[in-house]
Amino acid sequence: MPASRRHHRTLAAIVHCVGFLTALPVLPAAAGPDVPSPGNPQVAAAAATRGTPAERARVAPAAAPHAVTASQPTPATPDPSASPEASAPTPDPAMPAAPPAVPTPTRLAVPPPAPKVSVAVAPENGAEPGYRIEVRNAGIAPVSTTVRQELPRGVSATSISGGGREERPGGAAATAVTWQLRLPPRSTTTLGTTLRTPAAQQPLTAPACAFASNGRQPYDCASATWTNPQAAAAAGTQEPSGWRAQAAALLVGAGAVLLLSVVAFVTWRRNRRPVAAALASDGPGTVYPRPAVPRPPSRRRTPPIWLIVPVAATVLAATIGTAAWAATRRVAAIDTDSQPTSGAWKGTGVSGSLGVPLREDAFEFTVYRMVCDPGQQVRQCQATVGVRNVTPEHQSWHGKLQRAYLPNGNWVTTDESATRRANQGRDVFAEPMAAGSRMVLPLVFTVNGRAAPERLELRSGVFSAGVRVDVP
Repeated sequence: MPASRRHHRTLAAIVHCVGFLTALPVLPAAAGPDVPSPGNPQVAAAAATRGTPAERARVAPAAAPHAVTASQPTPATPDPSASPEASAPTPDPAMPAAPPAVPTPTRLAVPPPAPKVSVAVAPENGAEPGYRIEVRNAGIAPVSTTVRQELPRGVSATSISGGGREERPGGAAATAVTWQLRLPPRSTTTLGTTLRTPAAQQPLTAPACAFASNGRQPYDCASATWTNPQAAAAAGTQEPSGWRAQAAALLVGAGAVLLLSVVAFVTWRRNRRPVAAALASDGPGTVYPRPAVPRPPSRRRTPPIWLIVPVAATVLAATIGTAAWAATRRVAAIDTDSQPTSGAWKGTGVSGSLGVPLREDAFEFTVYRMVCDPGQQVRQCQATVGVRNVTPEHQSWHGKLQRAYLPNGNWVTTDESATRRANQGRDVFAEPMAAGSRMVLPLVFTVNGRAAPERLELRSGVFSAGVRVDVP
């Protein structure tokens, strides 16, 4: 064997020995089969009963912690269904708490479902304005509510049922009638009022709403208009003047069309030329016009002047009359007090008062109440508004398009953050309204100064003419 190979074999043996000696400290302390494992108490107990006394003495300390005596009760096996807090070890107060491995997601607080409270208002058929208010709780739990009926300006209540009372802020005239009710589950409570108005012949609208116990969050609202039965009967016997104007315009148009038809028929009969036909003498031949004698050249006949002049005059008069009638209606529909924003929009802008449903291009708006915080330079005014989608499709609307006009002509838009808080955190402008749906919600406007808004302008879209509601 060459010397180089012998040196390699010697070096390899030394390296293996050094590695073996290095690995000895990490080997298990018990090299023999009689040495028990620290994690196996059964093996430790069996090893303690056999072997020499020296070996039993060496094994006893290892088996002592796992031995079970009669005086010490057997620990119970941990229940897998127990909570992890009960089985977890108690942390050391001196040590800082470790952060969780996975962050706990933040859960939004789900608001409780709104009580199923509905309101219906119907007018009484009497000589004085009267209303019947039905408040229904369709839920399975009792509900505390405040029912409020708004009174028009200059109107007072002569009779109130159910323990209601008039609201007179600052000792002034009455503005509303309120009831504090505790509605049992699945029940209907009927209330009634009789009002006194200076103009007994005029229709009177008085809306009513059911609010939460704080008097600001509306559950539902309804409205009704009382009409004097005698005035309604008198109005029914009178023929509306608008129908007369329409009938006159229709008669004029029908006469013009009839006259034009007669003229056209007479002209056609005079201009028709007779055509002679004959058969050829030899054979079947063909049918063709064959005048017997040469005809002199004929001139084209024209209607007489006595017929043209009346027809032209009739058509001109009908055109002028129709145009004048249409222009008169358009001018009568124009509101001279309208703001620049209500002109040249889609649809026709309408105006009304509290409790009157007003329909524009896509929505039907009803303003039931308007109240402002008293005694502040910068204050919030809350309007209770009913919105109904009258179209067969979803419609979106925006808070910046809803305006409150101040007496000086300035206007403010909806305070969307305050409106969200008033609606218990729900953004009423975030999602479009479903077709045919209706909701009653508060809209909040933030105004500067002590003057309260005197008019609201509500619209469904940018190009909608919208509605205007005068608020007291």
